[in-house]
Amino acid sequence: MTAEEIYNLLKDNFGEAILEMVSNVPTEPIISVEPLQINLISQFLRDSNELQFDNLMNLSGVDDNNAEKTTNEDGSVSSNGGTLSVYYHLDSLNLKHKFTLKVSTKRDKPEVESVVNIWHSADWHEREAYDMFGIIFLNHPDLTRILMPYDWEGFPLRKDYENPEFYDGMRIPY
Repeated sequence: MTAEEIYNLLKDNFGEAILEMVSNVPTEPIISVEPLQINLISQFLRDSNELQFDNLMNLSGVDDNNAEKTTNEDGSVSSNGGTLSVYYHLDSLNLKHKFTLKVSTKRDKPEVESVVNIWHSADWHEREAYDMFGIIFLNHPDLTRILMPYDWEGFPLRKDYENPEFYDGMRIPY
């Protein structure tokens, strides 16, 4: 099945939750979907006999750094916050086709449905995206830090992150 056929099948089944397809990329095509529908769409992709996307190869968070800054009348600067994205690289071992799903969410409320109950390999990947970017995966069974200390403040892979000078009373050398 071609990427265009997969896109059309998803559009027929999920309508407005399927936002767009980008196929002029050096990797497999990318289909953007609504972040609070990703679990339903993923279940369909895995369970459909004609698709059989039984393997989540990778899940990664990205800081899109597309915040627009505006100067207010009082001279202060404000931002629209920008977006954070999650990419899901899918593979069908039986049918030998691949493509990527993408969700984008606002930085100030970065909520995405978890897909752990669909692909168990998403467990640690979602925890890493939470730990590094602050993306909250709703209904994740154990959304806790996995790389940073449990009491670390901030999300180190966000582009606006500032390294702390001290952690737990110790100076951090940079």
